[in-house]
Amino acid sequence: MAEMKTAKFQIGQIVRHRVYSFRGVVFDVDAEFANSEEWYDSIPEDVRPRRDQPYYHLFAENDDTEYIAYVSEQNLLRDDSGEPIRHPQVRQIFKGIKEGIYQPEDDLLN
Repeated sequence: MAEMKTAKFQIGQIVRHRVYSFRGVVFDVDAEFANSEEWYDSIPEDVRPRRDQPYYHLFAENDDTEYIAYVSEQNLLRDDSGEPIRHPQVRQIFKGIKEGIYQPEDDLLN
């Protein structure tokens, strides 16, 4: 039986991509790869991440646009810039930032 990996990043945490110039806030986590085969196969084989690690759904942004990204844990780093995420959907799920972490609506008062 395979060992279950613990996610390094939590819901509401701001992260940045290790290679590409984008950052985002985590809004969901998959314990291991759970996207389509077509999506996985579209990644060049020499940089394709392992399946057996957490994958994160992000409200992401770069200098030009906002979008939703699906990123492997190995490609993410903690973002310590202190800058908020401007993605418009952030306000639909999160109601504020507490100690650098976006707080889900029902956890804001905790």
